Amino acid sequence: MHHEPLPPAPGFGRDTIADVFSSAAAALDVPGFENVLGLPGARRICVVMVDGLGKALLKQRGGHAPFLRKCLENSRTLRSAFPSTTASSLASLGTGLEPGLHGMVGYDVLDPAQDKVVNQLGGWDAEVDPRKWQPHATVFERAAEHVSVATVSLPKFADSGMTQAALRGGSFIPATTGHARTQATVEALAAQDRALVYLYFNELDKAGHRHGSASVEWGNALEELDSDMRRLAGQLPADTLLLLTADHGMLDVSREHRYDYSLQPELVEGVRHTGGEPRLVHLYLEPDAGERQRDKLTTAWRESFGKQAWILDRDEAVAHGLFGRVDASVLPRIGDLMIAAREPIALYDTRRVAERAMDVVGQHGSLTRAEREVPLLTLSSTVRSSGKKNTTKGK
Repeated sequence: MHHEPLPPAPGFGRDTIADVFSSAAAALDVPGFENVLGLPGARRICVVMVDGLGKALLKQRGGHAPFLRKCLENSRTLRSAFPSTTASSLASLGTGLEPGLHGMVGYDVLDPAQDKVVNQLGGWDAEVDPRKWQPHATVFERAAEHVSVATVSLPKFADSGMTQAALRGGSFIPATTGHARTQATVEALAAQDRALVYLYFNELDKAGHRHGSASVEWGNALEELDSDMRRLAGQLPADTLLLLTADHGMLDVSREHRYDYSLQPELVEGVRHTGGEPRLVHLYLEPDAGERQRDKLTTAWRESFGKQAWILDRDEAVAHGLFGRVDASVLPRIGDLMIAAREPIALYDTRRVAERAMDVVGQHGSLTRAEREVPLLTLSSTVRSSGKKNTTKGK
């Protein structure tokens, strides 16, 4: 298929979000993990996950985050999972696996068993068992046999489908405000001799979706996060490594570049289901659709959006390594055709999503650097340097 060359695949096992918990577990001497990120050995590691804090955004709006900006100097860049969306990236973080193996291949995707599109994030389908949908042991489940493992997050996520699927294992500590979450994190770290603690912040992502990442509201959320992180870094017990990363970045899409593609019949002809998200649409063809139907659909999309998006089929996406290794059971969850936005556009099927979904300003999901590149910051290390070196391979 001819189009603008695709950006490189994520590179799972080198420098992606999937390598963070695995490397942390290895740095805590949990057997069976490889420290591909070369983290220093520690007795306690806290990983802060800031939903939506892309590396480009942190640089652009760094004036609101003096503490984090200073940490940028010695940071490294990781790549999100593909699609660059919370469900896929958090599942990669939680399992250490690529989406083609953990199966969370988008915001909402086809459940072949039910022949319906199911949500992977907030509106988990009653008929989908999170533990069967994502059957692999999580890093938390494996690490909890050797060290204390805790998640500090908002109460509503304690038993969510997403948590059960991708972040199960260890204990869950509910806390509401940023201050309460950092306080709970300090206590969880101090209470244990060896610990892995996961701390989640979603305020930036929410502000970005509603107001845009260029907004005053987003800047305010970043300021709050910055002061929370400065406070947390100042209260850590000895021998603790504090890391911060994100699941994806974000870019703002203006009102006139949010399109309802269902108004163009040729863009949905022969399409049984539409899924994914506005910047990474999955199109699932009717079971009897042949190659001719797919080619016709591809041509129609290329004529309408070929200058603004990559239009690729499932085989091409898999061959390019976008989903990493792909399990046969996961394959049918991936669209027959995918529309990956290259320019700041967003694509909606208003037959399926509410009109108000088109009010979203900050968007992500596709392959651009703004969406995929996330920081890995070391916010504090009270690790006493011993002669012990962590061996790392594949650097």
